[in-house]
Amino acid sequence: MRLESEPQRVDLRGKRLLVFVVAYNAESTIEKVLSRIPRSLHCDGVEVLIIDDSSGDNTFANGLRYQKHHSAFPITVLRTPENQGYGGNQKLGYRYAIDHGFDLVALVHGDGQYAPEKLPELIAPLLVDEADAVFGSRMIDKQAARQGGMPMYKWVGNQLLTSFQNKILGTKLSEFHTGCRIYSTTALAQVPFERNTNDFHFDTEIIIQFVLKKLRIAELPIPTFYGDEICYVNGLKYAWNICSATIKARLCGIHLFYDRRFDVDPPSHSDKLAFPSSQRMALQACIPGRHILQLGIGNANVAAELKKKLCHVTAVDFAPNESLSAKNAALFAPRPSVPPDVGRYHQILLLDLIEHVNDPESFMDDLRLKTNGRRPELIITAANVAFFITRAMLLLGRFSYSRKGVIGIGRRRLFTFTSLGRLLQQAGYEVLEVRGIPAPFPLALGTNRWSKWLVRLNQVLIGIHKRLFAYQIFVRARALPDARHLLTETIRSSSELRTQLLNQVA
Repeated sequence: MRLESEPQRVDLRGKRLLVFVVAYNAESTIEKVLSRIPRSLHCDGVEVLIIDDSSGDNTFANGLRYQKHHSAFPITVLRTPENQGYGGNQKLGYRYAIDHGFDLVALVHGDGQYAPEKLPELIAPLLVDEADAVFGSRMIDKQAARQGGMPMYKWVGNQLLTSFQNKILGTKLSEFHTGCRIYSTTALAQVPFERNTNDFHFDTEIIIQFVLKKLRIAELPIPTFYGDEICYVNGLKYAWNICSATIKARLCGIHLFYDRRFDVDPPSHSDKLAFPSSQRMALQACIPGRHILQLGIGNANVAAELKKKLCHVTAVDFAPNESLSAKNAALFAPRPSVPPDVGRYHQILLLDLIEHVNDPESFMDDLRLKTNGRRPELIITAANVAFFITRAMLLLGRFSYSRKGVIGIGRRRLFTFTSLGRLLQQAGYEVLEVRGIPAPFPLALGTNRWSKWLVRLNQVLIGIHKRLFAYQIFVRARALPDARHLLTETIRSSSELRTQLLNQVA
């Protein structure tokens, strides 16, 4: 079918557009689809790429024939050496668009189900930088989709899956399952689309990546055409894969699961002072007006709050950190090393640091040695690997790292209450207090009544069994002098006592 009305010649504003046609066994439709590309796009800056995914028919030959007899725009026809699948074919086209300097890439199906006539309208938001991707949606007018021939089971399934995905991901898309899409190549380059599946749910995974990356998605209505094209999608398998990918992405967001496909943002330090957390408990344990050494600063908010308590803070980070500046960091260390003047501090903060040290035993030994026999108090927090969720995952045979969380990618060592206590005692520290820290539900779920309720419930459970229900471990300990310093103290105090006794006798 050919739409009658066509827009005026499109002004691409200096941008280059690649019309990317994915084709598989499309010998009867490929030439019709190419002929339906509007004349308004027959201009400089527009090229067509056809990738035949090892079809068993004459799709490639028919594409070459159209290329030979039509010169409205440059056409490149490729054929994969072996079948890559719907998602794998898209990976090749998007890589081609990025590597060849195109600004936009429009996905067109070789079976003609989605109208190429709508391309000029769909690229408009991208040309004025109002979106990073534009989807042609058949569900903005849901009744029009049925009138266009969409089978009832697909119409219902589309809406159910879209509603589920919107609920889980916090989005408001009218349709997750359209194959009519235009992407900015700048945006595509920001997401790991090449890690996605080669199967049909590639489309969902790339939407999830755009959502997690906070890229802008716009939707515009398109007509629905269902003809005699062959559907290669297994509906039940597709639905399962869609739900599985969506749930995995959500679990990645709350750091209970890790999948590189959905790891689209660099790690960052979170502000956890607004709810019961390691940061708040450490802050409460610090004494106003004291000299405090903060090792492994993480988020600079703790140091800022300590200064409000009139504490004298020295912050030493062990890796380049965007939250540090010359104003809030007195020292900077490129790798874990203990500063030589530790003994002059009253309290030392090790917040979420000890599990990131390659050799925590030697690190704690060195820290104690450099206290020079004084007895500063240490405030230590670490993840509790025996947290009940981690235990449940192990019971199910899963040991999955995450960007953050109990089993974070950057952790070198994992601790329980017992193992951390043993490490400190054997390194020469006296443990003064041990507490459990609840999970940071407000970070995962947002600050709302549900996350606050979960924090309170977690605190109650910690009171019942902290080793099982504590998300993190909080320890206050005191560095004890080693034998050399203790011997020096013994000799000095004995000398003072001897002098006192001799004076009394005299």
